[in-house]
Amino acid sequence: MDERTWIVDAANVIGARPDGWWRDRAAAALRLHKRLSKMCSGVSASRTADRGDLPAQVVLVLEGAARAGIVAGPDPDTHTGPRTGRLVVVHAPGSGDDAVVEAAVEAVRRQRGAVLVITADRELRGRVHAVGAATAGPGWLWALLDNNG
Repeated sequence: MDERTWIVDAANVIGARPDGWWRDRAAAALRLHKRLSKMCSGVSASRTADRGDLPAQVVLVLEGAARAGIVAGPDPDTHTGPRTGRLVVVHAPGSGDDAVVEAAVEAVRRQRGAVLVITADRELRGRVHAVGAATAGPGWLWALLDNNG
């Protein structure tokens, strides 16, 4: 079974699109969460040939004011089968970057599949590469979300 994990640096991904997110960070986080939840649950009709490209788990790391937008923990609507993925929200108690690294360390330690951290932050990329995770930029995730409704 594919046990890949994606870890999303929400602040960095949200900040990659100048849609007014800075006026209401909690609402911006909720919009991203809804898009990820829809993708993970398979509610939208995929425009790709196979939904097998989804990981077993997507971890959305929220920090600061964005935490008010979504309750921490697993999203029960996104774990409906082995190929649908599962979305988990983590509230960073302090630094979002530290929480992303901690999530990457935990995922790599489980050694069930590849770990992909989605961020454009160069320093954070270096930190997660050092623990064995790969990285992708926010544009890659936004393109995937846009392609899946």
